[in-house]
Amino acid sequence: MTRPRPLVPRPDQADTVRTVGEFGVIARVVARAGAARFAEVGPGDDAAVVATPDGRVVATTDVLVEGRHFRRDWSSAEDIGHKAAAANLADVAAMGGTTTALLVGLACPADTPTSWLEGVASGMADECAPLGAAVVGGDTVAAAPGSEAVVLSVTALGDLGGRRPVLRSGARPGDVVALAGRLGWSACGLAVLRRGFSSPLAAVAAHRRPSPPYAAGPAAAEAGATAMCDVSDGLLSDTGHIATASGVVLDLDRAALVAACLVPDGPLQQVGAALGTDPLAWVLTGGEDHAFVATFPAGTTLPAAWTVIGVVRPAGTAAGVLVDGEPAEAVAREVGAEGTGHAHFG
Repeated sequence: MTRPRPLVPRPDQADTVRTVGEFGVIARVVARAGAARFAEVGPGDDAAVVATPDGRVVATTDVLVEGRHFRRDWSSAEDIGHKAAAANLADVAAMGGTTTALLVGLACPADTPTSWLEGVASGMADECAPLGAAVVGGDTVAAAPGSEAVVLSVTALGDLGGRRPVLRSGARPGDVVALAGRLGWSACGLAVLRRGFSSPLAAVAAHRRPSPPYAAGPAAAEAGATAMCDVSDGLLSDTGHIATASGVVLDLDRAALVAACLVPDGPLQQVGAALGTDPLAWVLTGGEDHAFVATFPAGTTLPAAWTVIGVVRPAGTAAGVLVDGEPAEAVAREVGAEGTGHAHFG
């Protein structure tokens, strides 16, 4: 990924973090944070207080680094706020829970426009609002001397609503594998942006602002899902986590995936044809759509958002992922993908 260009060539010095100051920035950001339904004490004290109706707390953290997870020349501040929140809201939903609050840690250069930070806060608030969640606290610090990158660390807290948490380790032979949400769209949009284009708009928008089907997570838990995770690093990679944790093989059905994810003459096919890329590569290995993959006992009536895309088989000699009986790695190579998904230190 190329070095990100600044949001504006010459920031308004009256609007930078350096000029406004830490507490001025906090006041402006908090004004856009929204309200969390379960927050008894919000921003402004040493810590927030959030009610836990279930008696248990789902907790997760994601870190977004400028230049690796977002670029300010590709995405608006609001886009980045939506994306940062979505990554965490999806993780809570993948446990069968609903997010109640977010905590945000921010490191940024002193010349970062305060108005840009307000935009990030607005994007987060808008992504959280339908769930009744909001940012209830956090911390702001100056970036390391010489660093030009913004870093966002977002922690989400969630409630299970009396449901058991759905783990990665519960899949059993005979279960079906099912998908909720779309796959490959964010990776397709990233491929477009990397080549200096901004259309088709639907694919680019999917990369800038993922659309996780949050309600599908709790619905899967209610329906008896045996294992679940969100697809943040690629379907083959993330189903591999379920296979390893459960000691089974997940055998995915290529035709079912094509039917579920590749709309005829849709953006993925259009971009794939233009770039000489098999769109199935994005479906199988593309990340950041934050769809959900889960396993259910055979015969389960699946919630409306879910589609069967495979079956769970005994592990035999080793746990892993197959596509139509073929090893995931071989299928990834066949469709031209570099590996089975995103590797953070690869």
